[in-house]
Amino acid sequence: METANQNLRVQKWVAGISVILLAIKFIAYFSTLSVSILTDALESIVNVVAGAIGLYSLYVAAKPRDSDHPYGHGKAEFLSAAVEGTLIGIAGLVILYKAILSLIHPVELKKIDMGIWLVAATALVNYLVGIYCERIGKKNDSMALQASGKHLQSDTLSTLGIIAGLVLLYFTGWNWVDGVVAILFGGFIIFMGYRILRSSIAGIMDEADRKLLSRLVELLNANRRTNWIDIHNLRVIKYGSILHIDCHLTVPWYLNVHEAHREIDALTELVRKEFGQSVEFFVHSDGCLPFSCPICDKMECTVRKHNFEKKIRWTLDNILKNEKHNLGSQEE
Repeated sequence: METANQNLRVQKWVAGISVILLAIKFIAYFSTLSVSILTDALESIVNVVAGAIGLYSLYVAAKPRDSDHPYGHGKAEFLSAAVEGTLIGIAGLVILYKAILSLIHPVELKKIDMGIWLVAATALVNYLVGIYCERIGKKNDSMALQASGKHLQSDTLSTLGIIAGLVLLYFTGWNWVDGVVAILFGGFIIFMGYRILRSSIAGIMDEADRKLLSRLVELLNANRRTNWIDIHNLRVIKYGSILHIDCHLTVPWYLNVHEAHREIDALTELVRKEFGQSVEFFVHSDGCLPFSCPICDKMECTVRKHNFEKKIRWTLDNILKNEKHNLGSQEE
C-alpha cells in the first residue's frame, strides 16, 4: 500500500509541474512565433492530459482488491500508458502538420534569444523530473510512472533539438530551419508514442516479459534446493506493481503436506527477496514419478527406482512448458 501511495504522490508532482511548464512554453511561443516552440508547447498539452490520466490510473491501481477485481486494479496503469502513447502519437502528427504549413507559409520570427532561454529552462526541469519519475517507477514496478518518466525525457530530447535549431536560426537568420527542426522531432515524438503504446498493449494482453522471466529462472537455478526436482508451467502476470507467479513444483512423493509446503515457502521467500514483497505465488506441488529419478540428485533417497544420470538446468524453453521434465523430453 505504501508503494501505491508513493506512486500517487510522484504522479501528483508530475501533473503539477507539467501545468507550469506548459504555461512557460506558450509564453515562449507567443513571444517568438516559432513553430518549433509551438510544437514543444503542443506536446506539453499532452503532458498535462497524460499526467492527469496517469494520476487517476494510479489512484485506481492503489485501491484494494474486491470481489469484482480479485487480482486488484493494477491493469489501470497499462490503460493509462496506452492512452498516453496514443496522445503522444497524435501530438506528433499535429506537429508535422504545423511544421509543413510553416514552410509553405513562413512567418517572421522575433525575440529568439528569449525563447531559447525559456525553453532551455523547461528542458532542464523536464529531464530531472523524468529521471526521478522513471527511477521510482522501476523501483515500484509502476508502468504508469515509467511511461511518464520516459515521456518527459523524450520531451527533453526533442526540446534540446529545438533549442539547437533556434540557436542556428538566431545566428544565421534562416527561418526555414524552424520548420525543418519541427518536422524532425515530430517524427521522433511519434516513434516514442508508438513504443509506449506497444509496451502498454503487451501488459494488457499479458505478453510474457522474457527479461523478467530470465531473471527469475537464473535466480531459481542459482538457489536450487535438493527437493526441487522440477519446476514447470511457470507463468508471470503483471498487475501494475504486483507480480502473480504460477508454477508447478515437483518434490519427492513421500513428503507429507507440511514438508511439501515448507519447500513452497522457501521458493516464495527466495523470489520475494529478489523481486520485493509485491509478489503473489500460486504453486501447485507435484509428487515425483519414476521417470524423475534420472534427473533427481537427491542421493539419500531410499525409494529411488533409477540411478541419477543428469541434472537438467532450467531454461525459458523447458520451464515454461506444462510438462514434467525427464531425460527423454530433453533429447527430443
